[in-house]
Amino acid sequence: MESFSLILAIVVVTALAFDFTNGFHDTANAMATTISTGAMRPKAAVAMSAVLNLVGAFLSVEVANTISKGLVDEAGIRPEVIFAALVGAILWNLLTWLVGLPSSSSHALMGGLIGATIASAGVGAVHGDVLVTKVLIPAIAAPLVAGLAAMLATRLTFSLGRKADGKASEKGYRAGQIASAGLVSLAHGTNDAQKTMGVITLALVAGGAVAPDSDPPLWVILSAGVAIALGTYLGGWRIIRTMGKGLTDLQPQQGFAAQTSAATVILASSHLGFSLSTTHSVSGAVMGAGLGRKGGVVRWSTATRMFVAWGLTLPAAALVGALAEYVTGFGNWGTAVVAVFLVASSAAIWKISRREVVDHTNVNDTAADEEPAGVVTTAMAAVTPPPAGTTADVPPIPAQATAERTPSTTTTV
Repeated sequence: MESFSLILAIVVVTALAFDFTNGFHDTANAMATTISTGAMRPKAAVAMSAVLNLVGAFLSVEVANTISKGLVDEAGIRPEVIFAALVGAILWNLLTWLVGLPSSSSHALMGGLIGATIASAGVGAVHGDVLVTKVLIPAIAAPLVAGLAAMLATRLTFSLGRKADGKASEKGYRAGQIASAGLVSLAHGTNDAQKTMGVITLALVAGGAVAPDSDPPLWVILSAGVAIALGTYLGGWRIIRTMGKGLTDLQPQQGFAAQTSAATVILASSHLGFSLSTTHSVSGAVMGAGLGRKGGVVRWSTATRMFVAWGLTLPAAALVGALAEYVTGFGNWGTAVVAVFLVASSAAIWKISRREVVDHTNVNDTAADEEPAGVVTTAMAAVTPPPAGTTADVPPIPAQATAERTPSTTTTV
């Protein structure tokens, strides 16, 4: 190692802080359906996910190399640029966590890096072909592929298990959910932990600490794996609630189908070096599983808010990253101002989150009918009724519809 300056140390610490937020922000990707269906207790679920995230971090470096060698031009990138990029990514992660929206930590990081790089070295420093082929196209394809696979898998599981004993079948699918959730956690480690490895490696190259085109050093792999595992164990309960209860109502068969489909897509993309969003993959799979069950529905109002967050992630993080890079350009005092702003903003977001605490004790408390199903959902349920004689697949009746059919007996005082 040739040199390790103060700014480089700050960048590494900030990158690990992002990795930590990535862990608790994206825990829902692996464990939301397992927790919502009761297959595992919440704390046990996030503990298992944390361990497997750590293991997954050591399985591949293909995605890390996409970040460190492919997305932006290493030449001319200063450590301050990467610091500014991380500021944009962390703040977007915290804001979306606060409102319980499962947005992409991966795209927040990409957006911050793109914005800061453009502000520092111009548009030409961003490799557009890599951005399109390994980031944007997978962002669109992943939820569609995972959703279609989950929908087909859900229909197949219900069809094959039509004559099976209900309790025995449910018990088997709960066990399958635990196994598939572990696979998603492992896949999350192979994909998301590597993004932080790539950013740290890029910073080390920019700071002259390692040679260009180097793979992530062992200490980078270990520290990134530990950081994301610790964040995962903390548990992003707000997003777990949205993913597990807010999008649709899942039975064990659906949870198993959704997680298996998502894990397959994520592992395949990690092997190919695609910087895939695990959030997009799992969210698409959950919605596909919701539509795959007869009578199952998706709460499109929640899904719409989530889609809006997905669309805003890259540009919002890029804007913050670019502004942060502009301020750091004033020298050490500018970097200090950005660092103070990051810490103060993070503390403010945490304080606001304490007004309504969501943790492992109440993550499943949200009733399915708190949010009206809406016209689209009600229509879909009407044209795809469950098989005659069954009640397990009947979706909850929206409170508004119940009120319309039931004469009011209350009086106003």
